[in-house]
Amino acid sequence: MKCSSWILAFGLAIAPLAARAQEPAPLGIGLEGFAYPYPVRFLPLTRDNEAQRLAYMDVAPTGTPNGRAAILLHGRNFPASYWQPVIVALAQAGYRVVVPDQLGFGKSSKPVGPFTFDRMAADTVALLDALGLPRVEVVAHSMGGMLAIRLARNAPDRVNSLVLEAPIGLEDYRFAVPPVSNETLLKREGDLTADAYRRQLMTSYALSLPAAAIEPFVEVRERVKGSGEYPRWLQSFVNSYQAIWGQPVVHEIPLVRVPTLFIMGANDHNAPGKPFAPPALQAGMGQNAAHARALAAQMAEGRAEVIEGVGHLVHMEATERFNELTLDFLNSH
Repeated sequence: MKCSSWILAFGLAIAPLAARAQEPAPLGIGLEGFAYPYPVRFLPLTRDNEAQRLAYMDVAPTGTPNGRAAILLHGRNFPASYWQPVIVALAQAGYRVVVPDQLGFGKSSKPVGPFTFDRMAADTVALLDALGLPRVEVVAHSMGGMLAIRLARNAPDRVNSLVLEAPIGLEDYRFAVPPVSNETLLKREGDLTADAYRRQLMTSYALSLPAAAIEPFVEVRERVKGSGEYPRWLQSFVNSYQAIWGQPVVHEIPLVRVPTLFIMGANDHNAPGKPFAPPALQAGMGQNAAHARALAAQMAEGRAEVIEGVGHLVHMEATERFNELTLDFLNSH
């Protein structure tokens, strides 16, 4: 072989290797290799007779301490790191801020057994106990809102007030969506490409953000696919859908006694399971701002604020307004 031919052949052979070298490295299903904005600690727990670890950030006040603590509860599609702009605002206002990843999410362990909001609430109480926090303010987004309602119902003495950002669960999805098997969900989620997931976030959540703002979430999901334990991550993620569908909290919301503020995006019509609903029922799903107003009116101390022009990620789409509403509410209770 002539020298030039050899060089060409060698170059063609290493080209795929070079391309792979430029791709982001795979992540472990505990998001090993993905940085959070504050140090991450772990609380040992047991689920389904297996040892688990609950990841959390514990951020001290950066302003004058007010002796109060807030816990931030994340949504289904997001790691706890996305709370950074809210953590900054609360810490500057004097709050100690605790930010967990629930089991099954982010840097926490990924159990493969069924999820329950009762168990997640108990895990949250265990974290508060471990940190010596008898009573906290709860700020919760999306699926975290369902958990927050169950926490306030199961452990009312631990919750001082609730801020529910674009919570799901404001309707009983079982009334419109038929049961969906794990097999169907595993295939649907497993087949979802990066482009499809990107479109899903932007459209289902009616986001006013540039696409670049959600790229970290898309990248995390794609990089996790390279983990040897990806099937475990996928099963855990699917289990969370089954909890959302099968364990409604809407009927309990009027029974919550603590002061509660709903902060809604006017454009947010997200409704888990909507694609599986009959077309005739889909249009009526996800009237979230209207649901929040109606439910707040049924509560002992409920209030709903709706922000125009934003969707499901209010604290990222309208950060200053969200932080202002949250702090004014917390400081008044």
